[in-house]
Amino acid sequence: MGGETMNKLFSKVFMWLFLGLLVTFGIAYAVSTNDNMVYNLFSGGKYWIVWIAELVVVIVLSARIRKMEFTTAVILFFLYSALTGLTLSSIFILYKIMSIVWVFAITAGVLLLFAAIGYFTNIDLTKFGTFLLMMLIAILIATLVNMFIGSETFDFILCCLGIVIFMGYIAYDVQVVKRNLYGIDDENKLAIYGALEIYLDFINLFLRLLELFGRSKD
Repeated sequence: MGGETMNKLFSKVFMWLFLGLLVTFGIAYAVSTNDNMVYNLFSGGKYWIVWIAELVVVIVLSARIRKMEFTTAVILFFLYSALTGLTLSSIFILYKIMSIVWVFAITAGVLLLFAAIGYFTNIDLTKFGTFLLMMLIAILIATLVNMFIGSETFDFILCCLGIVIFMGYIAYDVQVVKRNLYGIDDENKLAIYGALEIYLDFINLFLRLLELFGRSKD
């Protein structure tokens, strides 16, 4: 792709990313301010139903985007963003609003920095994809183990490692979009898929930074 085409692509990627995050945090905040919605969401196993639906939507979007219509991809992207908003509503209950805002701003700054690294560097970051995936799987397994151990020190270490991994993933995913290693011919669908991947990086990075720096409500 030429420079102008590339700039156009990433303008779309970050536009969809911004809209997705707007939907997510807008819904999360709205739900947290409604006691009835909070009760309905977190009672009777409804939270897990939403979580499973969230997982199904992102798997379908990731696996089928090459064959689905662009409009369908957009709908699924916003549906996933909305479902994530429901599951993230708990952070507005647990943490002070200004704390969430500051951590969001920090995450946005980190995202821009590592996105720039991924975009401008001459280093081939795509070869680190397997390493990042292996580290992510290792952290997920270690997190499950620590649920039974309950070590705060181990949890802190895992949180820090997670931050490093998702910063790496931001740079990696930006370079993958730049080189279109997804093999998606439609630029608009490529922008949606790229936004989804970076959205996932942002949310995971945000949650780990919030865990470290967020101030809980009294």
